Formats: sequence, structure tokens, C-alpha cells
Amino acid sequence: MSKRLAGKVALITGGTSGIGAGAVRRLAAEGALVVFTGSNAAAAEALCADTGARFLTHRVQEAEAWPALIDTILTDHGRLDIAFANAGVEAGDNSVEDITIDGWNNVLGVNQTGVMLTVQHAIRAMKRNPEGPVGSIIINSSMNAHRAMGNFLAYSVTKAAVVALAKSAAVHCGNRGYQIRVNAILPGVVETAMISNLIAQAPDPAAARASYEGMAPLKRMANVEEIAGLVAYLASDEAAFISGSEYVIDGATTAGMMGV
Repeated sequence: MSKRLAGKVALITGGTSGIGAGAVRRLAAEGALVVFTGSNAAAAEALCADTGARFLTHRVQEAEAWPALIDTILTDHGRLDIAFANAGVEAGDNSVEDITIDGWNNVLGVNQTGVMLTVQHAIRAMKRNPEGPVGSIIINSSMNAHRAMGNFLAYSVTKAAVVALAKSAAVHCGNRGYQIRVNAILPGVVETAMISNLIAQAPDPAAARASYEGMAPLKRMANVEEIAGLVAYLASDEAAFISGSEYVIDGATTAGMMGV
């Protein structure tokens, strides 16, 4: 494993499981000092032991909690180079006819407001780096930004919204003269522990797996390491001229029609 992120400090939200945990492992393996947030302290303890990363309990949608988190990172580590806005939820989502206002507000609070606050405070922190405003911000969107789901209204809406957020923030940073890049990744179906458990609990696990794998022309799901690899690339200096972009990583699921 290369050490292309050596000397960099990274913040990952929602880092205790799934893509977030994969990104913690990958960025730490590439030499970054990683701080990750979430609410599952037990899962975080094991991840810290494995990677040397640091865990801080934090809820991304709570605006008042952000200044203290950023101050802790800058006081203890001196800088912030990478932010991965990964935290997301689906709980309470439903179709446009059936979603409740509480369900809508819960998903938007984490997936949209939480991402905006992550980007806003990451920019403010990166402006305080010793050499001036420099860094890389990556937003975890979804292929559903382009292919909305009828039964997950709020999730689909928020994942589309944060792609526009990435582009707006990237233009803002460029116009201000900051060397701060902002990009979005749009994963397809990823075989996280959650998906694996859903498959195992299905009445016909083989059929459930075939359904998930059949969504992509490549006839498989992504693995977490593949998504984390894209995050690491966008975080690195190799991607120094990439900003305002959206990277679909879905095995061609949204590229076109499958045919008959």
C-alpha cells in the first residue's frame, strides 16, 4: 500500500460501519491520520484498535456541535486536509404518498443538512491550515441521485441534492482562490455488512443475491474496498485538478438500458 496520504489529517463522518469504516481503513493504510465520527462506540473501539484512527462521538445534523469538533481536530492535530462526508440514513423514508414529516425531516437532517454542515466546517477548517486554504472534500452520494427510487423519496432527493452541493461548493472555493477541492462519489449497490445480512435473512438468499448482483451489467456488487479506493484517490494530490465532479461507481448500472 502506498503512503500517498502521509502527513495528511482526515475527517470521516459516519465512519463506524460500511463505506465509512472502509474509508477509515484505507485512508489510515495510506498514511493519513484519521478522525472519524458516529454514535456506535463499540464498533469504533475495534476500528481504532485495528487502524490507529481516532473516534469522536458526533451527530452531523447538529449545527451547534460542529465548532467543538473542528476545534478539537485543529488543536490536537494542527490541520485538516481531507473530509469525507459519508454519514447517511434511510430510517423513516417511504414513498411520496406515505412518508411522514418526521421521516422526511430525519433523512434530510442527516443526508442533506449534515452534509452541508460537514462541507461548510471542513472549508472553514482548511482555511486555517498553516500554508493556507488547501484540502479535499468528498461527498458520498449515490447512483440514486440519477435513478430515483419510488419507495425511498427522501433518500433519493437528498442524494441528488448533495451532488449539486458539491458542485456549488467547488465553484465557491475556486472563486475565492482556495485550493480546496469538492467532489461527489455516487456508488451503486455495495456489499456492506448490512446488505450481506439482508441477503442472509431473505426467504431465498440465493435469489436475493442474484437480484442485487443483477442490477449492474458487471453482474456483481461493489465491495467496500473499491469505494474506499476512489475516496483515497480523490483525497490525494494525484487528483489535484479534480473539483466539482461526480464519480459514478456502479458497474454501469446507470449508464444505459440493459437490453433484452
